[in-house]
Amino acid sequence: MDTAQTLDRGLRLLTLVADTPGGLTVTEAANHLGVGRAVVYRLVTTLTEHAFIRRDSGGRLRLGLGLLHLARRAQPLLADAALPALRRLADQVRATAHLTVADGDEAVAVAVVEPSATMFHVAYRTGSRHPLAAGAAGRAILSEAEGWTVSSGELQPGAYGIAARVHRVEGLRASVGVVALAPLDPDTVGPLVVAAAHSITTALT
Repeated sequence: MDTAQTLDRGLRLLTLVADTPGGLTVTEAANHLGVGRAVVYRLVTTLTEHAFIRRDSGGRLRLGLGLLHLARRAQPLLADAALPALRRLADQVRATAHLTVADGDEAVAVAVVEPSATMFHVAYRTGSRHPLAAGAAGRAILSEAEGWTVSSGELQPGAYGIAARVHRVEGLRASVGVVALAPLDPDTVGPLVVAAAHSITTALT
């Protein structure tokens, strides 16, 4: 039971640090978790040894680089779960479909599927980044609405996008979208993008 409690506290501390972009002190962490400072020190020592947490020059707790290794392992699993819905969406709309996730204040494409029956389409690379506030995919991630967002020429001149947020997946800030070289009809394409987002939610939960 003590081992399970320690693990629970360690995971709660890790989540707390992840949810506090500016970092936090040991005292602040102890107050948030409702435990003593000595408990937090022990947890920090273990998590630091595994590079999951680090202390910055001011002594504040921040996420460590060890989490990047886990994130890289998780991204292919996320992409695999999304691919069937993205393939269906790309062929329905005849446009490039993508799954985009938030990484700090940037949006990162983690899975991209090009349509199979078009001669010309937007080239969109996995790993492409852009500010969350720009483009349909990023704004969809920031939105709490169940609908879709639309963009025109924001990230690439002559490119049109429609995206919808992936809701109800714990810990995931993501959107599904399509990007095309010609204007897209939001009333037709929007519901298809939302349906793809719902399919990915089902695949991940």
